[in-house]
Amino acid sequence: MLRFLSRRLELPLKNENQYLHLEKGYAGELHFDRELQDLPDSCIILNDLLLENSNTHFQIDTLLIAGDTIFVFEVKNYEGDYYIENERWYSLLSKTEIKSPLLQLQRSETLLRGLLKEFGYHLPIKSHLIFINPGFQLYQAPINIPAVFPSQLKRFLEKLKTIPNAAKSRNRKLAEQLNASCLKENPYVRIPEYTYDQLRKGILCDSCSSFLTPLTQGYLTCEGCGSKEKVDTAVLRNVKEFAVLFPDRKITTNTIVDWCGGIGSGKVVQRILVRNYEKKGRGKASFYQQACQREEKVNGGQMD
Repeated sequence: MLRFLSRRLELPLKNENQYLHLEKGYAGELHFDRELQDLPDSCIILNDLLLENSNTHFQIDTLLIAGDTIFVFEVKNYEGDYYIENERWYSLLSKTEIKSPLLQLQRSETLLRGLLKEFGYHLPIKSHLIFINPGFQLYQAPINIPAVFPSQLKRFLEKLKTIPNAAKSRNRKLAEQLNASCLKENPYVRIPEYTYDQLRKGILCDSCSSFLTPLTQGYLTCEGCGSKEKVDTAVLRNVKEFAVLFPDRKITTNTIVDWCGGIGSGKVVQRILVRNYEKKGRGKASFYQQACQREEKVNGGQMD
């Protein structure tokens, strides 16, 4: 939501900084996810867990269940020079103190241990800070700090591959319990108030966020970087963006024509919606929604 809003609205400075922080952190997590792809199939990886224990929320970037051990990874995409002094963390460039990622990691581990106890598990937990950015340097770090630095990552992953297999059914059950316990709303993210009329209309380039303009033969072109995109793909991307920002508003042909800044006639937009969405109602009262998926029947806690 913040990404979509940032491209159509001038965010307040606080929200803009939060958005940029989240984007950089997310890029680091994706990088780490790619590094984990070569782990054995017996390893279970869970991402972005937002959990609660003792009425306290905590978030885990990546949780790995490997063998008889649970690994908690706090991924940091820090860039530049930092140092530790008297257990406090500082940016070397600005000399300002930053929140200790180590305290954050320890807090998550403690709360996770309490949650696992509620589930009836007593598996050992090993927690690590993962510094994923090769442009990061930490000075005066204790030798026993539970951190993996960029130059150590490859060796660390090789060690993970050597962990013996364990009871896969037990680990799978634990993973399902953790997923089921995830909270739907993130209480730490603040979305600024906005209205439909406040937001810039049009189809934005997926690469550089400049506006796309009509082009012949079913393609749109970007005013900024010159890239081209099929009209159908661009409109559908814009419809999904509209649905995220305005989940309570109905998707209609006229609404999407306006949301797309007039790019594409009503007939073109209607054709795209009919092909990709389910039409409800008739005439002026008609609207579109995602096609209903097959409902899963649940009997006694088991899905058939």
